Amino acid sequence: MKLNRKTILTIFVLFLFSGSIILQAARTLFQKEDNEMSNIAVFETNKGKIEIELYPEKAPITVENFKKYLEEGFYDGLVFHRVIEGFMIQTGGFYPDGTYKEPTGEPIENEANNGLKNERGTVAMARTSDPDSATTQFFINTVDNPGLDYPNPDGHGYAVFGKVIEGMDIVEEIESATTGDKNSPYGTIPDWPIENIVITEAYLKGN
Repeated sequence: MKLNRKTILTIFVLFLFSGSIILQAARTLFQKEDNEMSNIAVFETNKGKIEIELYPEKAPITVENFKKYLEEGFYDGLVFHRVIEGFMIQTGGFYPDGTYKEPTGEPIENEANNGLKNERGTVAMARTSDPDSATTQFFINTVDNPGLDYPNPDGHGYAVFGKVIEGMDIVEEIESATTGDKNSPYGTIPDWPIENIVITEAYLKGN
């Protein structure tokens, strides 16, 4: 069968159009995967790797702040400085020698009233008695801690913004560490692991 110029042109246009649709669909799929990956934080430690899924739809301010510090490499070289078995493990503020690392940003608004609970494996921001004082320090709940949920214990609660999705066995190993008092330039810090548990690298997965 002999095709005329009009038929050939029509086939060519349809080919380009279908190719464009396939390309756009592929781009959309890859973009979706990239977005999902960028909401997974990876903490590599001298005990193993912990992966945390972040919840930007529930805690947008907290997640944005957390991602900023990850992108800065802020957590690299810091330790889990407060470990209490049957409660939680905390990091984000100190080097192995007890030196405090100053945050590079301002404190953020407390987003504890977001419906998320301080359940085992969830990740929440640490703070002082000021409800809006969180900056870089966070903790992983090793048991259900309803006493930290909004509005407990002081009318404000502790803001959950993610959950461990891989490496809970590493969290449990850290939780079981022997702890004691750490002499630091700022005085004695209790509940510090005798063997330093160091974050060797922290980053957003896919970046």
